[in-house]
Amino acid sequence: MSQQTIALVTGANKGIGYEIAVGLGALGWSIGVGARDEQLREAAVQKLRAAGVDAFGVPLDVTDDASVAAAAKLLDERAGRLDVLVNNAGVSGGAGQQPTTADLDAVRAAVEVNVIGVIRVTNAMLPLLRRSASPRIVNMSSSVGSLTLQTTPGVDTGPISVAYSTSKTFLNAVTVQYAKELRDTNILINAGNPGYTATDLNGFRGGRTPEQGAAIAIQLATLPDDGPTCGFFEDDGVVPW
Repeated sequence: MSQQTIALVTGANKGIGYEIAVGLGALGWSIGVGARDEQLREAAVQKLRAAGVDAFGVPLDVTDDASVAAAAKLLDERAGRLDVLVNNAGVSGGAGQQPTTADLDAVRAAVEVNVIGVIRVTNAMLPLLRRSASPRIVNMSSSVGSLTLQTTPGVDTGPISVAYSTSKTFLNAVTVQYAKELRDTNILINAGNPGYTATDLNGFRGGRTPEQGAAIAIQLATLPDDGPTCGFFEDDGVVPW
């Protein structure tokens, strides 16, 4: 089996996920490009390979049990383990997220992808991660998921968003629970805040580039063995839960 570091990045065909793949690939790692759209996934793989990255496609719909199981099987057959899992795939939940008028289907969809999808993928990949010498899990969150920031007077956390913001709060809580369960293992799991990044998720309104947004994931994916776990981090340090 290969001793090259193997990483899986979900939602890696574009935006922050693609730049995470670029950054980790530049370290000489083998990068699984997780994405559900075959055409976009393979285009991203070819673009990464042209840039010198050892990339391979991983068909992956985080909302589908069979798809996630097949992805785990593909990684098992390819390398026999997984060293780093970056749970990056996410959706915004659409426009108009005032809680009193919210489309409940949109709220459910945001939770299904941003939270349940993370749990589904993480659980499927854990047997492979346990075979790694230095396994890392990175959950891409957002500062809008911070209850502390959301409730601090004078802090601008953007518009009210009962689907997206609350799904990221939920994801933060899930990250903590995983860290508690895995605290006696060598698996480090943390949440990362990419900042307000210009992607199609927000209509490219963010002030940061996808490359800048990817930096925190790369940092958390490459933590030393004595690095932190059960934390929420951004480029400038700790984000309050």
